Amino acid sequence: MKKLTLFFICLAAGAAQAQDDFSAVYKAINADVQQHSKAYSTLKDATSRIGHRLTGSAQGARAEAYAYNLLKSYGYQVRYQPFSVESWARKTIDVRIGADQASLQQIKAVTLAHSPVKADVTGELVDMGNGLEADYLASPGRVKGKIALVYLGVLPGSAPGTKSLHRSEKTAIAIKHGAIGIVIINTVKNGVLLTGTASVTGKLIPIPAVCIGLEDGMQVKEALKSGKQTARLQMTNFSGMIKARNVIATLKGSEPSEKIVIGGHLDSWDLATGAIDNGIGSFAIMDMARSFSALKLRTKRTIEFVLFMGEEQGLLGSKAYVDEAAKAGTLDNIRFMLNYDMTNDPKGFSTSREEMKTLFTNWGTQAAAIDTTFKNLFQAGAGLHSDHQPFLLSGIPTGGGAGGKLPNNSGPFYHSDKDGFELVDEQQLKNTVRFSAMLLYGLAQTPEIPVRRLGDSELKSFLEAQNLKEPLSIAGEWRWKD
Repeated sequence: MKKLTLFFICLAAGAAQAQDDFSAVYKAINADVQQHSKAYSTLKDATSRIGHRLTGSAQGARAEAYAYNLLKSYGYQVRYQPFSVESWARKTIDVRIGADQASLQQIKAVTLAHSPVKADVTGELVDMGNGLEADYLASPGRVKGKIALVYLGVLPGSAPGTKSLHRSEKTAIAIKHGAIGIVIINTVKNGVLLTGTASVTGKLIPIPAVCIGLEDGMQVKEALKSGKQTARLQMTNFSGMIKARNVIATLKGSEPSEKIVIGGHLDSWDLATGAIDNGIGSFAIMDMARSFSALKLRTKRTIEFVLFMGEEQGLLGSKAYVDEAAKAGTLDNIRFMLNYDMTNDPKGFSTSREEMKTLFTNWGTQAAAIDTTFKNLFQAGAGLHSDHQPFLLSGIPTGGGAGGKLPNNSGPFYHSDKDGFELVDEQQLKNTVRFSAMLLYGLAQTPEIPVRRLGDSELKSFLEAQNLKEPLSIAGEWRWKD
């Protein structure tokens, strides 16, 4: 009897695998994208005509309309998902550092998002190393009433295995220990300045937070070895309620009670045009939608192509999407969420759920048979700080591309004033579109997805196993009481 049962299990598994022979569709997707992709041309057009895509700005609204009209032109039902949130924008900044107030010298700097609307603080600058909890506990009370100097990543020479935290988490730790301001040193050479949020909640923080260049920062660290340094941080910023809109194009499936969401953030910071962060992700998604429409592909599950706004200011658009689904009682309908944030030239597929390995590598084998540059890598694990996070924290499986590298050494220019279209590689962008469209088709068409939304206790255990309790606790998003 056991042998007979095993036989039927193997037979069913073999049938499911046979039904997942998508090679003909994958070849069609490959040919269409290689010959007709518009991702590169539309991204070039948008960056030149719109500029940056800051949420709540006039340029942000133009970007929303651009995405809406582009998806409409591909034949989709498209809708805006409006949301109102408190948003932030920089105005003026002046940072000065010196041996004393009489010798302060101006330092090139950029304000980190969600700093106060107005700030003018002067205080002793204290080197807090990597800015981790351990750095503060090593010298209790040292930074209270003073300004913390923190390295953005992990300092060379740090203990092996030292893990970094997000800039917002390092800022939260400085606030917790009584700092009146924080100066974060960027890790990129040649004075490149980085922006991004310094808030773990997306709300205003009580202290001014700024970023300075690597060379200036290391020079200040060296000066601190010889004596005290004083810093003055002056700034004005905007904070207030703004309206923004996610853009959603829907391809209805034959079983619309199940849905695959593929999303990426359309918005960018205002220092440059955001071609890498996240033009290459969001415009790849729109080109996947174009390809599905051009090929008249139909799937079992409904697909929603979503362009989120407000990611840079605290995952605002993706949180609004998940909140709306929670209120409607439709979270269980979302079987999978694929997130494309600075994804480029993937060599495999990633997911938060190890159980997806068989399906993902099966589809990857079919992709690699078409183009051997696709290496069919598989990565399983969960992280934070992009639009998959609200889905992940609701127990929904997430994933995307894996193993790719950013084009033209653009990694150092993340969130910086150098993130322009000249960094984009056309063929690598096509690779993102074609291989990711194959993954999307697989998820939308496979007979059964072997993972489901996690329940509350399962999710707690999963997040702990992924070492996410600490960063979520710092952000105030760990909802469980031990």
